[in-house]
This record gives sequence, structure tokens and C-alpha cells, in this order.
Amino acid sequence: MKKMKHLSLLLLFGFFAAMVGCTADQKGKDKAAQQKEQTYTCPMHPQVIKHQMGTCPICAMDLVPFEKNSADQSIKLDEQRQLLANIKTAKVGDGGSLNAMVSENILNARLVVDPQQSNDISAKVAGRIEALFVRETGVKVVKGQALYRLYSEQLATLQQEYLMALAQQKQFAGDKLEQQLVASAKQKLLLYGQTENQLKQLSKTQQKNPLVTVFANQSGTVAELNITEGQYVAEGSLVMKLEGYQRLWVEADVYPKELATIKQGQALKVMVSGWENEPQTMKVEFINPSLQPGTQLTQIRGSIANPNAKWQPGLQAKVMLTGSTTPQDGINLPIDAVIQDGKGKHVWVKTAKDKFEPVAVTIGKANANSINVTSGVAKGDEVVTAGAYLLYSEYVLKRGKHPLG
Repeated sequence: MKKMKHLSLLLLFGFFAAMVGCTADQKGKDKAAQQKEQTYTCPMHPQVIKHQMGTCPICAMDLVPFEKNSADQSIKLDEQRQLLANIKTAKVGDGGSLNAMVSENILNARLVVDPQQSNDISAKVAGRIEALFVRETGVKVVKGQALYRLYSEQLATLQQEYLMALAQQKQFAGDKLEQQLVASAKQKLLLYGQTENQLKQLSKTQQKNPLVTVFANQSGTVAELNITEGQYVAEGSLVMKLEGYQRLWVEADVYPKELATIKQGQALKVMVSGWENEPQTMKVEFINPSLQPGTQLTQIRGSIANPNAKWQPGLQAKVMLTGSTTPQDGINLPIDAVIQDGKGKHVWVKTAKDKFEPVAVTIGKANANSINVTSGVAKGDEVVTAGAYLLYSEYVLKRGKHPLG
């Protein structure tokens, strides 16, 4: 009887053990199946995740596999997507060769008005503005255009003196003193803005005209306007300011240590912000011998042509200061070929058709356009020179981790 009881207990224990084993085995299979289940996402909208291949409901792009658990370091990108991303590659030369690296500094600069093309128009005689023909700043005027008309009692008095001098000259013909008085009265009127034709008309009609019209003596744009119609102005007061924009100054900030590489008359490349594809050349016309107050900067100045006045004073610019050329060990690549972040520095190498792999590198000197890679790539490697950041983003999107791990 006892043997039967023991046998029953053993059978019951074996049954429970088998049940537990089957459950654990089933859980293991379910977990493995879950790990192998493929998910897909959209390259443009990573929030879209599906368990089967299809198109993105937002942009209709084909979904790509989301390979978060993949151990493969490379990434594939078909030819069409490479063209859309403007991915370019180039084979590097011998990694042990000496390459020339040109040191290049970027100087912050700005465009300013050339004072030689500016003109201050001041009142030559005191009076009242009877008519104002230019009423706002920013208006373009041409040489000889009427700007304003002035009423002046002082001008009427000078005209009367001129008429009296002419009358005296007629009475005492040939008298040198009378001739000098006429010439003196005429000169005063000319200095007060009267023209030769106006003086001839005055002599002919013998009628005073206290109104004088002031004309632009150069073409330009009205930068300042300090009068209104009906206003009284004093002799010598500033009425308006004209500026010419056909040529602009370029003022660049320079540290004293950089002045050793700059000479008077040196040609430098200028990049106007927004027009980087239209580089200009200026010659250094002036080097400021003193520092700006409160800074450790001085200034250099040149000028550039401004056809059709397409650039306005105040625009920011960059002046490229090229230094000496020194040999560098390693390989020079475009600056955008190297990805630099908190994880390190890497480039993308094309290892097969449509296949790219991240490679950790060490770098040396760099300038605005190129960077020297001292290790990590070798002769024959096909390095991505444009579009590296897109491959970096694609990798992070598909794998959910950094290319360097």
C-alpha cells in the first residue's frame, strides 16, 4: 500500500515537472519569435512603425526595415536614394603622402557706405522751404534733378546789390572799381546757389526773384532728409544727404597677431552673406594702426563694386585670409566628409555597391573647406565626400544607435 502511494506521488511530481518545462519552452519560443519579428518604419517619419512592408500613410514613401537589433555595421542605400541625397564619393590617395594644407582664417566683416560717394546738401542761404520735391528717404535722384525751392529775403537783397552794381557800371563805363563791384556781387550770388543763366535773366528783366531752386549735384539715394515744406532753415544747416551705392567699403575685424599676414594692396576674397556663390575680390586699402576701444580688434578696409546696387550697407560679409601652405601627413578631405560629435569622429566608406560603413578616424588641422585625416582611411578607400550626414541620420533611424556604438 505504501509503495502504491509513493508511486502515485512520483507520477504526480513528474506530471507537474513536465507541465512547467513545456510552459518555459513555449515562453522561450514566443520570445524568440518576438525577437525575430521584423518591423518597418518611414525614413522621413520615424513615428510610423508597422509589422509588414508597405508605404508611409503620411508621405507615401516605401517603408524600410527597422534593424535595431542588427549587428551589421554597414547600411544600404539604393542608387535612386543616393541621387536624391546627392551622395558623392571619391577614392583617396596614399595615406602616407605629404599633402599641402593651406591655413585660412575667416574675418568677420560688414559692408558700409563709401564716404567718397556721399554728398551733404546744406542750405547756402537762410530762408523758408517753399516747395519740397523730394519728400522721403530712399528715393533715387539723378544729377541735375530739382530737390527743393527756397524763399530768401537775403537772396533778394544780394540780387538788388547786383542790379545796382550793373547800373553803376553803365554810368561809369570802363571804371575798374565798378567792374570789381559787379564781379563781387555776381560771385556772391553764385556762391548762394544762383546759376549763370539765372543771373543773365536777372540782368535782362531787372526783376528780383527771392526764390532759388536747388538741384542735385550728383546722382544717388536720399539717405537723410532734415526739412519739411514750410520750414525755415539757417545758412549752412544740413538739408539732406545723398549716398551713392555703386561701390561699397568692406570693413573687416582683425586680431593683432593676424596683421603680420596682411599687407597694403593685398588682394583678399570677400563672401557677402546670402551671395556666397558670388565671391568678390578687394584690395586692402587701409590698415587701422590702433585697436577699437574696449576690444582687442583692429580693422582693415577695402572696397568692392556693387553693380545695380544689389547689396545694401550693413550686410554682413566674410573676408578669407589665406596664410602659409604647410605639408601635412595624412589625407585631406572636404570638411563635411568627417562627422564630429560627442561619440568621436568618423567618415563613411563605400565598401560595396549601395553599401556604406562608418569608420572611426583621427584628424589633424582643418580650415574652412578641408580637414586633414591622419588615420582611419587608407589608399584605395572610397570615402563619402558629400551626403555623410544623411548616412549618419539614416543609420541612427534604422538601428536606433550611434554608428560608432
